[in-house]
Amino acid sequence: MMDKVKVNRKTTESEIDVILDFSPLKSNYRERINTPIPFLNHMMEHIAWRGGFNIETEIKLDKFILTHVICEDLGIAMGKAAAEFIKRSTEKGVMGYGDAIGIIDEAKAECAISFENRAYFNIDYHGILLSEKVEGMESQDLEAFLEGFVQGACCTMHIDLFKGVNGHHIWEAIFRSVGAALNRAFASNPARAGMTSGVAGNIEWTIE
Repeated sequence: MMDKVKVNRKTTESEIDVILDFSPLKSNYRERINTPIPFLNHMMEHIAWRGGFNIETEIKLDKFILTHVICEDLGIAMGKAAAEFIKRSTEKGVMGYGDAIGIIDEAKAECAISFENRAYFNIDYHGILLSEKVEGMESQDLEAFLEGFVQGACCTMHIDLFKGVNGHHIWEAIFRSVGAALNRAFASNPARAGMTSGVAGNIEWTIE
């Protein structure tokens, strides 16, 4: 399998570099995650720690520092890197799908993910009311990061929040579940050499 995937995404609003490094988690892994938003960095830390891989980010913005743009564009770039890792790993065998629970104190969430070239994102809070803001971030922008990841990866992701009161804990549980699900999806499995996540296999297009 490939040890590292680097993606650069550039628009008129942002230029983002993301590296997914699948060597053992480095002691300074937290220092490699750099966005202008402290709580987003914290959420990325949870993905890296539970996922068991290193995430490196570099973000350049135009004169408008927009939280929504940062979250969405970073999610898209990271999703693209994840999909590329799955693609490069298919020949030798990779799981390509996984699900996991994330918990912290009173909060509990589940994430299920499958890399099948089908972009679909659903998050169900099951009637739990979210704080509009947590640690200075809009909850909707944290959701935008996850939806951006799905768009970039062209994967299917379902998230269910089962319990939670504290806004900080709720998002920690959600992002922990995402990291743990990715850990399973990225896992090497030689028995699946050449196999894709879904029975439909790879998509072939003819466009004239």
